[in-house]
Amino acid sequence: MSVWDDLDLLLDSPSSLTVTSTARGTIKERPGFSPADDVTNLRKAIEGLGTTEKTLIDILTQRSNAQRQLISKAYQETTKRSLVTDLEGETHGDFENLLVALVTPPSTYDCHEVIKAIKGAGTKESTLTEIFASRSNAQIKALTEAYLAETGRSLTHDLQSEVGGDYGKTLLILAEGKRDESTTVDAAKAKADAKVLYEAGEKKWGTDESKFIDILCHRSVPQLRQTLVEYKSISKKTLQESIESEMSGNLEKILVAIVKCVKNVPAYLAERVYKSMKGLGTSEDTLTRILVSRAELDLLDVRAEYKKLFGCSLFSSLESEVSGNYGDTLKKICGGDD
Repeated sequence: MSVWDDLDLLLDSPSSLTVTSTARGTIKERPGFSPADDVTNLRKAIEGLGTTEKTLIDILTQRSNAQRQLISKAYQETTKRSLVTDLEGETHGDFENLLVALVTPPSTYDCHEVIKAIKGAGTKESTLTEIFASRSNAQIKALTEAYLAETGRSLTHDLQSEVGGDYGKTLLILAEGKRDESTTVDAAKAKADAKVLYEAGEKKWGTDESKFIDILCHRSVPQLRQTLVEYKSISKKTLQESIESEMSGNLEKILVAIVKCVKNVPAYLAERVYKSMKGLGTSEDTLTRILVSRAELDLLDVRAEYKKLFGCSLFSSLESEVSGNYGDTLKKICGGDD
């Protein structure tokens, strides 16, 4: 049985969509931290003959994001230059992108990833799906504020012109960051919702997508977990299996992502990381985004789920799939072998 079909453990396990804690991160605040000392060492590494990448990696992967913001501020005050600009000038490729991601505040980083996904030829739906399905209301609100500050436009306005159909509808509801956050579960409502979903999908000729979108985007995580359990007892299939057999394309992908994140965000992200390294060529963007954005939240859980799902440690996969300074930095963020 796959991790996605096991609903028994679901009702009591915590969710990173509702509980934000840094206890399961791999990167912690560094005790005895001195921004001035770090700036001195970074300048030596950047301004000397040839950049000393090891110093950059050691400093930037062993400070919390809040500490890196203080380093950036002190760097600007000391050198009259921005740390991001200097990193971009001295490093390149995936390594550069990764270091820049590390010194960017989390909400701004999410915002830049969204801009990248909707800019240019063709929208990258997989990135938008991953971000909006796996972030809490608070994270989505922070992203939205960062987007407005950066572009002068509202995020939902820009998304509307980029994504359409039922997929677009789903994404726009998620982007409002208004998922119900109550922790009480109404068992009767969960039964009723499960019945509505069953009648809108499996039981019906042709699927009523709007019912799926409405319930999956608005209900609280504990409520949806109860609904998943009820659904399986009515349908004899999991809701994920029903979505996969009833729908296709980006709508199927985003609804499956929502269901997976309701069950277990770290397992969903572990699967995304695995897929980013398997197959032809590595998707460095996905790898960088997930490791950086989860480093202080739940990367230890992502590692644990990765091992459960794929039978090997995330660290050993990184070791065989990514190399050079980029690989070294990712392994530092990953934090250890399981």
